[in-house]
Amino acid sequence: MKRTLGIGLAVVLLAGVVTAIVLGQGDGAAGLRTVRGVIGSEKLAFFADQRVRDVFARHGLVVEVDPAGSRQIATATDLGPYDFAFPSSAPAAEKIQRDRKAARTYAPFSSPMVVATFDPIVDLLAGAGVVKSGPGYRTFDVQAYLAIAATGTRWDQLPGNSSYPARKNLLVTTTDPRDSNSAAMYLAITSFVANGGVVSSPDAEAKVLPAVSRLFLEQGYTQSSTEGPFEDYLSAGMGKTPLVLAYEAQFVDRVVRGDSTVRPEMELLYPAPTVLSKHTLVPLREAGDRVGQLLQTDAELGRLAAAFGFRTADPKHFDDVVREKRLTVPRTIVDVVEPPAHETLERMLEAIAKQY
Repeated sequence: MKRTLGIGLAVVLLAGVVTAIVLGQGDGAAGLRTVRGVIGSEKLAFFADQRVRDVFARHGLVVEVDPAGSRQIATATDLGPYDFAFPSSAPAAEKIQRDRKAARTYAPFSSPMVVATFDPIVDLLAGAGVVKSGPGYRTFDVQAYLAIAATGTRWDQLPGNSSYPARKNLLVTTTDPRDSNSAAMYLAITSFVANGGVVSSPDAEAKVLPAVSRLFLEQGYTQSSTEGPFEDYLSAGMGKTPLVLAYEAQFVDRVVRGDSTVRPEMELLYPAPTVLSKHTLVPLREAGDRVGQLLQTDAELGRLAAAFGFRTADPKHFDDVVREKRLTVPRTIVDVVEPPAHETLERMLEAIAKQY
């Protein structure tokens, strides 16, 4: 009887060991190093994806992330607990790198800013000279748009407008410039055009602020995250948001997932000029540097990033997704400009914020 109990106990103990090994293959297992990062919220779904977690695990890492706005990461977040910071804009990363004296940065993926709209709106704006045919895609002429916005033109004042006779100003819907990176990128685009080049001096700031401020202030209420207006675009349609500033990755991600809210009459316009939202990782410790290296060089992580709509360091990954899903997005965007330096952009954003 004692021998039987001993064998049974041994089996139970052995089973417990096997169970521990199986469970140990997940997060927090012995041999896996936990790395912590603070990231722009646009990348949260990517880092939460089990396939991404599995790739990091094969390299001995468990990557834990907290989301925050890119401006917040650069100016207000305590970076002490983190191994890396991963904002969604190069100016924010530039400030973090300088403040933390980081030796290098990694820019594993990016997403151009786009204007998401609908076919009837495209036709209207083409007639007004704002939408033009580009090299394989249609562009949103920012100079022509600023000229219309400066006069306070309403949609129902456009000649021959029977498809969208709304009594509201012709404005692109953005997020709140006090909170959101995408609004800062919009300011980078519009200030470049209003100034005739990158804003780089206090005189240039004073010159462009009256024109660019009204693009935000006249919208009324704006949301703090890019997901807000983009969800309105998908669900509420043309009536609420005829033009919405978005990241290209948001639209591509929905198409890749087969989201039924993306309908045939929806279309992306590429601002001319536009800016790239360069998702730039700043290593704060050695472990964070390893995450940056993997995101930049690991082919599987590149393919997964492309599946979430991001343009990758190796363009082949994004090209493969575009071809497989038959997406009508340009392989190469020609008219891309750089945003102002972080300090310049911040001063302009703060000047706009004071007018609310």
